[in-house]
Amino acid sequence: AAVAAAGEGEGVPAKAKAKVAVFLSGGGSNLRALDAAMVDGRVNAEVVAVVSNIPSCGGVAWSVERGIPILAYPPKKGEEGLSPEELVTQLKDVHGAEYVVLAGYLRLIPPELCRAYENRMLNIHPALLPAFGGKGMHGHYVHEAVLASGARFTGPTVHFVTERFDEGKIVAQRMVPVLPGDTADDVAARVLVQEHQVFAHV
Repeated sequence: AAVAAAGEGEGVPAKAKAKVAVFLSGGGSNLRALDAAMVDGRVNAEVVAVVSNIPSCGGVAWSVERGIPILAYPPKKGEEGLSPEELVTQLKDVHGAEYVVLAGYLRLIPPELCRAYENRMLNIHPALLPAFGGKGMHGHYVHEAVLASGARFTGPTVHFVTERFDEGKIVAQRMVPVLPGDTADDVAARVLVQEHQVFAHV
């Protein structure tokens, strides 16, 4: 016999979906993986806004196609745009975002946002923190540093965001091997597969 979904037919309302804002700077593969997990029910949440410092990036284009509101932050040098306080107001009061997920966002998060979403903001870092973290450690810089160190393992880390780079409490990690002859691209591809899985899991 078919099993009813939790709460179905029992007079218990379905649990409301958590409202999430996603910050990104690139193609948005982690956003798409997270969205897929939301659509198929693995994650009980919905994306209510996307924030990017690169309005022309693929992740923004994908979001626009799906009608997800876009916020540009920070503004380009010399241009007007949202202040940190206005960003918080837009996310919390206008879009109702309860949580923030950083999915390949390559800009420093303002302290105002860290305080507004304390213990409710997650980042995914492409290495096993606390190793290979800190200022300047993002994207291929991380994978090149891993190779240069001779490390035999690496992998993504999901952690809470604080006002200090990559120092928030670790929530989850996945490990992948670093193989002889690997390039930074090889390592990045292997880590990215695990990023897509671990982000949805937490």
